[in-house]
Amino acid sequence: MNAGTLGEKMGIQFVEATPQRIVATMPVEGNNQPYGLLHGGASVVLAETLGSVGAALHAGEGRIAVGLDINATHHRGARSGLVTGTATALSLGRTLASYDVVITDEDGNRLCTSRITCLLRDTAPKAQ
Repeated sequence: MNAGTLGEKMGIQFVEATPQRIVATMPVEGNNQPYGLLHGGASVVLAETLGSVGAALHAGEGRIAVGLDINATHHRGARSGLVTGTATALSLGRTLASYDVVITDEDGNRLCTSRITCLLRDTAPKAQ
């Protein structure tokens, strides 16, 4: 992950990354809300990071992926440990890539379900 990115600050660590499937972990500690539970926004950051990385891998060199739409349903909370996000490609096209993202705790309990769609664009020419 690029230094200084939000994903790095949140402790996201990639386990697997292909255009079809992306897996990463994130600690609950440091990403919690005042009640001690994993912050819902942290789950969305994890989901968007996974979907964006998968879409960028699918887009290939000379192209970029930007988030177009994301939603999340939070099923239960986590107070400690690592959570794991698994993004599975739903559709990989020329201009759009969509992923289903499931976030689980260390016991395999589903914490969050998200869907992200990214727009795939050519990289802008560099200004000279």
